[in-house]
Amino acid sequence: MTEVRIGAATVSRIEESYEPNFDAATFFADWHPDIVETHRDWMVSDHFDPASGFLKLSVHSWLISIGGRTILIDACVGNHKPRPARPKWHQMQTRYLERMAEAGVQPEQIDMVMCTHLHMDHVGWNTRLDNGRWVPTFPNARYVFSQADYDHYLALDRDPEKGPVNHGSFRDSVLPVVDAGLAQMVSGAHTVDEHLSIEPAPGHTPGTVAINLASRGERAVFCGDILHHAVQVFHPEWNSFACADAANARKSRRRVLEDCAGSGALLMPAHFGAPFVCHIDERGSRFTPRFA
Repeated sequence: MTEVRIGAATVSRIEESYEPNFDAATFFADWHPDIVETHRDWMVSDHFDPASGFLKLSVHSWLISIGGRTILIDACVGNHKPRPARPKWHQMQTRYLERMAEAGVQPEQIDMVMCTHLHMDHVGWNTRLDNGRWVPTFPNARYVFSQADYDHYLALDRDPEKGPVNHGSFRDSVLPVVDAGLAQMVSGAHTVDEHLSIEPAPGHTPGTVAINLASRGERAVFCGDILHHAVQVFHPEWNSFACADAANARKSRRRVLEDCAGSGALLMPAHFGAPFVCHIDERGSRFTPRFA
């Protein structure tokens, strides 16, 4: 288990899966084979599997403990979720909750769940299956969702020609939380408390946000899918197939990289391979990851 300290905060990585899971050339339209040789020293085998040509992406949550509170950032895919179009994520059976327990936390102890956006691999553990019903996994938590993402996907989901959206995850992993009265919608820049704040970072989805953690002069930025893979640090112009608004996705990615490079904030991605976090160094207009 990866554990880092940010001032007084302890941040633990709760793994759901970590495997080669997306064809690189399909995931990135700009991918070319030479990129592997250019970056082989760090890319193979923690971030790319040469045998399959697949990116090796982690799916994990970040668990923050600070000031007597426990906050979960992003909620992975979830168990028992029907995702037939994504075979690796279909009807998963993982030790996610057991790994959380190994980190010393039970679902009832989570005070807040924050989703960087509402795609299926960031909301899944918001709910669990209980006697055929999807119920909130973290019954004592306040779930913080982007109003822009919620409104966008709600409208699509209600359209008979487009719903259910996000492979059904909006219905089984978001709406049950709203129906239970546990959701808090936020718009624009938002201060959660003295340690946590939210900045809009649209592009990957309309309501994608970056979550900032600050404590005792140290900072971290939880970037969700603003960056999927460490190669995007070198190539912030690269979008994934899942980025809805290409121009804004690039703007938000560069803004996060500039922020981390300028402030020294630790970048805490949702899908980077080992060692899962990095600092960002800037040389002219170029960025490089400095793995922690």
